Amino acid sequence: MNFINYTVSERVAYITLNRPDKRNALNFDVVSELKDAFLDAEQDPNVKVVVLRANGKVFCAGADLEYLQQLQKNSYADNLADSSHLKDLFHQIYTHKKVVIAQVHGHAIAGGCGLATVCDISFSAPEAQFGYTEVRIGFVPAIVTIFLLRKIGETRAKEMLLSGELISAKKAEEYGLINFIVPADEIEKRVFDYAQMVCKQNSMQSLQLTKKMIAEVQEKDLTEALTYAAQMNAHARETADCKRGIGAFVNKETLEW
Repeated sequence: MNFINYTVSERVAYITLNRPDKRNALNFDVVSELKDAFLDAEQDPNVKVVVLRANGKVFCAGADLEYLQQLQKNSYADNLADSSHLKDLFHQIYTHKKVVIAQVHGHAIAGGCGLATVCDISFSAPEAQFGYTEVRIGFVPAIVTIFLLRKIGETRAKEMLLSGELISAKKAEEYGLINFIVPADEIEKRVFDYAQMVCKQNSMQSLQLTKKMIAEVQEKDLTEALTYAAQMNAHARETADCKRGIGAFVNKETLEW
C-alpha cells in the first residue's frame, strides 16, 4: 500500500493514514487502500478491534482539492461512481464486524471528520478540531449527513453542516461526536488499553450482533424494532459464546475472551 500502513498486534489491527505531506487527504486511491485494509481486518480471525489513526500533524483534511478539481471534468456517471466509492467505505466502516476506534490526534475536517463519525468509538487529542467545511467551497457534505444525523441528531448536525465552522474537541465531545479527550502524548496508550479491554472482556459474537442491531434497528418502527430485538435475543442465546459466558458466570469462573 502506498498511502496506508497496516499492522496487527495483540488482536488489534492498526490502519494508519500515511500521507502527511497532503494532510492525509482522501482521493480515489486512498479510499481504495482504506477499503482493502478494513476488509483484511474483518477477514482476519486474529483481529478483534480495528484502530484508525494517522501520521503527521493532521488526522485527515478531507478530499484532496487537486483531486476535486480533476473530478470537475468528469461526467455525472463518473462522479456518481466516485462518490459511491466513498459511500461504500463509510458504510463498510459503520457496519464493520469488528469494533472500530478512531484515534484522532489532529484536525479531522470534512471527509476526515466523516471518517471519525462512522467509527464506533473516538478518542481525540484536546487540540484537534472537527467540522464539515464543504458548504464553504460550494460542495455538500452529502454522504456523511446520513451518519451524522444518527450520531448527534438533527439540531447539532444542522449546526455543523450548515455553518461550515470547525468545533473544538471539547464541543465535539459535548455534541456526542467523539467519546474521549486524551492528552496527545497519552492517546496511543489509552486507545491501546481500551482496545485490550474490549478484546479481553467482551465476546466477539456479542459485539458483532450488538453492532448489527445498532445499525439496523433505528429505521424500524416500534413494533418491528421490538420483534427484531426479540429475534436477536433468541439468536444470541444459541451462540457458543453465550453458552460459554453463562456457564462461566454460573460457575463463578473468571472469563477472558
